[in-house]
Amino acid sequence: MTPSRTATGPAVPKKRRSGRAGAGELLTAAVGAVPGGAARPGQQQMAEAIERSIASGEHLLVQAGTGTGKSLAYLAPALTVDGPVVVSTATLALQSQLVEHDLPRLADAVEPVLGRRPTFAVLKGRHHYLCLARLDSSVEDEPDDALFDAPRPGNGGTKWLGEAGRLGKQVQRLRDWAEETATGDRDELDPGVDDQVWRSVSMPARECVGASRCPFGQECFAEASRARAREADIVVTNHSLLAVDMLAGRHIVPPHKLLVVDEAHELADRVSSAAQAELVPELIDRSTRRARPMLRPDLAERLTEAGDALAVGLAEAPAGRLTAGLPPALREACTLLDSATRAALEAIGDVKSDDPDPVRKQQAKAVLDELSTTAQRLLEEADHDVAWVEKPDNGSRRALVVAPLSVAGTLATHLYDERTVVATSATLALGGRFDTVARALGLDAPPPAPPSPAAAAVATAATAAAGRPPVTPVAAAEGSRASIGTVPATEGPGWSSLDVGSPFDYARQGILYVAAHLPRPSVSGLPGPAGEELLALVGALGGRTLGLFSSRRAAQQAAELVRARTDLPVLLQGEEALPLLVRRFREVRESCLFGVMSLWQGVDVPGDACQLVVIDRLPFPRPDEPLAAARAAAVDAGGGSGFAAVSVPIAAVRLAQGVGRLIRATGDRGVVAVLDSRLETARGYGPFLRRSLPPFWYTTRPEVARGALERLAKS
Repeated sequence: MTPSRTATGPAVPKKRRSGRAGAGELLTAAVGAVPGGAARPGQQQMAEAIERSIASGEHLLVQAGTGTGKSLAYLAPALTVDGPVVVSTATLALQSQLVEHDLPRLADAVEPVLGRRPTFAVLKGRHHYLCLARLDSSVEDEPDDALFDAPRPGNGGTKWLGEAGRLGKQVQRLRDWAEETATGDRDELDPGVDDQVWRSVSMPARECVGASRCPFGQECFAEASRARAREADIVVTNHSLLAVDMLAGRHIVPPHKLLVVDEAHELADRVSSAAQAELVPELIDRSTRRARPMLRPDLAERLTEAGDALAVGLAEAPAGRLTAGLPPALREACTLLDSATRAALEAIGDVKSDDPDPVRKQQAKAVLDELSTTAQRLLEEADHDVAWVEKPDNGSRRALVVAPLSVAGTLATHLYDERTVVATSATLALGGRFDTVARALGLDAPPPAPPSPAAAAVATAATAAAGRPPVTPVAAAEGSRASIGTVPATEGPGWSSLDVGSPFDYARQGILYVAAHLPRPSVSGLPGPAGEELLALVGALGGRTLGLFSSRRAAQQAAELVRARTDLPVLLQGEEALPLLVRRFREVRESCLFGVMSLWQGVDVPGDACQLVVIDRLPFPRPDEPLAAARAAAVDAGGGSGFAAVSVPIAAVRLAQGVGRLIRATGDRGVVAVLDSRLETARGYGPFLRRSLPPFWYTTRPEVARGALERLAKS
């Protein structure tokens, strides 16, 4: 057999699975390899459900709460499949967690059971790998595309010479690294390099000529990563590449029978992003410079004129969704661009094997073709697309953007064909049901199903236990811990769903406090009464607070208020790099960390460093979020409620992710405080949002929340 290099070590002969070990046996071996490890009921139930789906070919949605151990729960049954299994994660960080920690440990543990060591590989987009062709030719010859930025408003012109020299040293370090790296993966470069430098030595997929026509095709790092993926038992990729693979006809990810989508609640948004396109004057300018040596002067001038017209049109148009079609100036710019790019593409011609520089020719054609396609898409003004003008607050970049109104049809067509899909996350059952997420993922809604243990516990706490003082330093609702592994699977055409709960005893470990006495939030930023409530809560605990805010302005106001009225150290997102802020938050017991949406999902601080999570208001999409607004308007036009169908589910996912920052381990205790009274008072969506959250002990009494925090401060 042909040897294959894998992430687990040196090249080994590729062997398919031998033996008949089941998911349960493999999971037992994997968990037993962890010091003090023991299989959890929810983890076992999840593994068994996946094994049944593999056998039946039925797709599966699994909600697995924090602490379930869902990675091992899906990796163990994956090893029973004959052929590659693909695992897609939401981020590169999660991808690295699997490849660097979970999979090596699993491979060690199950080798005695399988009689061989399973192999795994990571698969990323081409732009994550060093391109030897770009490194060889483009850096010195194209300074405008590599080390310098073209003059644009706000950047003061080209890079100054000292900066260019610094970037040049980074390029030289990349040249040295290219001689020694085995993978060319940017994540293995330590220390790293600036994004600008990396772009000059990497190759986006659309600009690649392919291994057969590239002079470095036999040495290509990206091609080598695909070869390793084809030979591995488990291939770990990310949602963005999975989306591109679906939109490109599924020829990037190797053929497989089982796809596991982790953090599946984010998949639809990643597919939307992959299907999104934009026109930016700076991109037209760079594309023109790149293509100019292959064009007649008049054709290059037409491209320049189109870019200038787009810049004028964007300057005149207000930011936001284009509800009445393209304004005349932007329509004229798109028409000019479409005509100019088509003429340029015809003049350049096909990329041939005997071209003196096929790499550069393909790069020029790829960007021009993308510009042409985007211009045509915008001019079409199709009902299934949404267009808007994007103008960041700092004014540094303006763009004309187009994206699909919905990707459910795309997912229904491309996600499930010829493979079994297991989609899992801690937030799939919104309002205690899977139908909302199922529709977003292209699956038909199931019939009504019994509520999950989490939903039942929330309902019980909300009605029977509201206002009852806690009986432990945190709180404990009367009744039992949320049961695990007792929820019947709901079913739809060709799919089923399952909520395996969480091993955490949320009702005893934490309080969900809603400040129902506060006025309904109406102004932007942090209202005065909400600020006073924040001060009282933070003061009762003495720091240890993660503040999740709906806007940067609110976060800044909160930081200024706490700094002015207390001696507590306040860390504010944006003042320093986020990893550094999170590390200080963990290390300084009395500190507070305040920030916006990226903190709602990306922070994991177990232990007593984070015992209070404050959310200033319900995270509904802003009215100026173009896609959410367009989707809500489409539902309204069809006779439904766009707010209920679009805005409320978005808020439910975001809120559940934010609330989930509090309890990260079995010993964690604390309070989630929501300073938005609508979570209690809104009769329509309030209960739905509460059912989407873990079953914390629930109260609306401020003295109860402050008392619990004061006891935590003394413990």
